[in-house]
Amino acid sequence: MQILVTNDDGIAAPGIKALAEALHSLGNVTVVAPDRERSAAGHSLTLHAPLRVFELRPGWFAVDGTPTDCVNMGIHSLLNTRPDLVVSGINHGGNMGDDITYSGTVAAAMEANLMGIPAIAISLATHTPSERFPDAARVALQVATALTQQQLPEDTFLNVNVPNLPFEQIGPPQITRQGRRSFVGTIIDKVDPRGRKYFWIGSEEPRLLDDEGTDFHAVGQGNVSITPLHLDLTNYRSMAALRQWPLITG
Repeated sequence: MQILVTNDDGIAAPGIKALAEALHSLGNVTVVAPDRERSAAGHSLTLHAPLRVFELRPGWFAVDGTPTDCVNMGIHSLLNTRPDLVVSGINHGGNMGDDITYSGTVAAAMEANLMGIPAIAISLATHTPSERFPDAARVALQVATALTQQQLPEDTFLNVNVPNLPFEQIGPPQITRQGRRSFVGTIIDKVDPRGRKYFWIGSEEPRLLDDEGTDFHAVGQGNVSITPLHLDLTNYRSMAALRQWPLITG
């Protein structure tokens, strides 16, 4: 197999090192990742500036762009053959619920899915320092192995979240839906030493809606969450109601 590995935490992050090492047992691994942290980059592309690529060692490329840039560079320029699988992660912090819309980790897998390549996004659900990346990498290997033996449904990629536990204590994978959280955003404004205002996007601590069957619930119970995602954001349940609006003529 030809496997492309990327992330949004940057090429020096411990998660991507553990992931690449684990996936070597499945085939040839090429790492193409941002040269620095690009968390919350979402599905952004660099369109108005050139990209630069630095080969740090054989098979490890740093790109001064976003995770989506990295997937494009890997597939269209850096790999000699089209990858059979793209795996993004291991992110330091969960990517569950509404957060997947911001996540560069998830967006990288989404970009691969757009190109018709099977893809997995994987995250370790903790924001504190952790030594559990090798444990999460073992989970990633299990999911990737299963994916190579089965065929993903059309227009589907996997968002995997792993609890911050030793591998032996991690519960069995649960197929979950995207959860929700109660969220109040804040903007912190302060003044720098030269008297100029600056702003920092922050937030209050979110309240997770711990509904059964969601990614939040599974990880909270110590289980691996596997959420099948796809690209169609259409809210089909709303279409009939919208057709009743007076402005709709056709």
